[in-house]
Amino acid sequence: MTGVTTFSDLSHDHLEQDQTYPQTPPVGGVHWPPQTEDGYGWLQCAVYPEPVVDEFAVHSLEHGAVWLTYQPGAQPEAVRALTDLTAVNPDYVLVSPVPGQPAPFMATAWGLQLSVEDASDARLREFTSTYAGGGQGGEKGADCAHGSTLQQAQTALDRTRGG
Repeated sequence: MTGVTTFSDLSHDHLEQDQTYPQTPPVGGVHWPPQTEDGYGWLQCAVYPEPVVDEFAVHSLEHGAVWLTYQPGAQPEAVRALTDLTAVNPDYVLVSPVPGQPAPFMATAWGLQLSVEDASDARLREFTSTYAGGGQGGEKGADCAHGSTLQQAQTALDRTRGG
C-alpha cells in the first residue's frame, strides 16, 4: 500500500512508567505490562473523544490493534469517517485524537504507519482491513476488546507518578 512507513527493532519490553516514543502517535516499543492492579495493561479498543495513554495504546498495537488518530479540532464528519472504520474489525480498532501528530489523519499498527490529509482516503480502510487483528505486533489473537478503560489506564499511570 502506498504511503505506509515501516519501523523495525521495536522493543516488546514491559515497564510501568511514562515512556517517550520517537513517533507521534507511537508505532510500538516499550509498553505497559499485561496486568495492573487497576485492570489490564492494554487499552480497550473503542472510540475515545480525548487523547489516550500511549503506553496502553502501544500494548493494544502489540495485540494487533489499528489505532486511527486525528489532530484535535478535526471536523465532526471526518472523525465520524474514522469511527465508521471500527466496523471493519470492532475488537481491534481504536480511535482517538493525538495532539501534535504530523498529519491530519493517521493509521498506526505495530511497526507501521500511514499519514493522510483526508479522513475519506481509501487507504485508511485498506490499512484497517489489512492490519486490524493481524499478527504484526507478535501477539495475533491476543485480546484487545476487553482491555483497560481510559480511566483505568490514567489511574495506573498516575499511580506511577505518585498521584
